[in-house]
Amino acid sequence: MIINNSSGGGFILVGFSDQPQLEKILFVVVLISYLLTLVGNTAIILVSCLDSALQTPMYYFLTNLSLVDICFSTSIVPQLLWNLHGPAKTITATGCAVQLYVSPALGSTKCVLLAVMAFDRYAAVCRPLHYATVMHPRLCQSLAGIAWLSGVGNTLIQGTITLCLPRCGNHRIYHFICEVPAMIKLACVDIHANEVQLFMASLVLLLLPLALILVSYGYIAQALMRLRSALTWGKALGTCGSHLLVVVLFYGTSTAVYIQPNSSYAHSQGKFTVVIPTLNPLIYTLRNKDVKGALKRLVRKDNNTREKILGK
Repeated sequence: MIINNSSGGGFILVGFSDQPQLEKILFVVVLISYLLTLVGNTAIILVSCLDSALQTPMYYFLTNLSLVDICFSTSIVPQLLWNLHGPAKTITATGCAVQLYVSPALGSTKCVLLAVMAFDRYAAVCRPLHYATVMHPRLCQSLAGIAWLSGVGNTLIQGTITLCLPRCGNHRIYHFICEVPAMIKLACVDIHANEVQLFMASLVLLLLPLALILVSYGYIAQALMRLRSALTWGKALGTCGSHLLVVVLFYGTSTAVYIQPNSSYAHSQGKFTVVIPTLNPLIYTLRNKDVKGALKRLVRKDNNTREKILGK
C-alpha cells in the first residue's frame, strides 16, 4: 500500500495551537495523566496476574482493558507531549499512519471488551450457580480474541480507505492526533460516502456493544429486584458499579465525538479523550476491595521479602 504523500512527507497537527496560552498547562496535565495511566493500569495487570484470588474471568477481561488503555495512550500521548512542548506541531507520514491504524483499533476493541465484561457481570449475578461453567477459560479467551479482532478488522478497513484518499497538498489536521474523522477532511474529493461509512461503522461498533451492555444490566436489575438481601445488593453493586462508571465515561465521550455525520468534529471535539484511560484504574482500585486487598498483599509480600534479604 502506498501512503498518499502529497503533503510533503508529513502533517501539521493543529491541536491546541489555537490556545497557545494553555499549552504549558496542558503539557503538565497530559504528562501527569499519562504517567498515572501507565502506573495504574500496569498495577492492575500485575495484581491480576500475580494474585491467585484475582485470577477470575472478571479480572482477565480487566487485564485486557488495562492493556488496551496503556497501548492507546502510548500511541497518542508521546507525540502530543512533543507538540505541546515546542513550536513544532508536525508528525511524519509514517507516524500519522501508525496513529491512524492503532488508536481506532484499540478504541473499537475497548467497545467490545466493555460489552463482554457486561455479559460476565450478567453471568455472575443472574447465573451464580453456573458461573464457572458459563464463563470457562476457553470462552473467556474466545471473547477477548473477538474483541481484539473486531478492532483490528475495523481499523484495517477504515484506515486503508482514508489513506488512499487524495489530499492535493492538504496537510493541516485540525486535531491533536491522526484520526479518521480528521483525516478525511483533508481529501480534495467528495467525502460524503466516507462520512456515511464512518458514521455507520461508529453506529455498529459503539451502539451495538452499548445495546448489549444495557440488555445485560437490564437482566441484572431484574434479578436484583427479586432479591431482598442487602448483602447480595451490596456485592452486586460492588462488582457492577466500577464497570458501569467506566461505561458511562467511555461511551459518554465516544458517542459525542463519533456519532455525528457532520463536519464539525475535528476542530471542536475529541480533544480530551486522552484523560479517560487515567480514570479507569482509579475507578477499579478506589471502588474495588479485591484490587485494593491484592495491592496490599503484594506490598506486604514485597516488604517481607526485602526484610528476609536484609536479615541475611
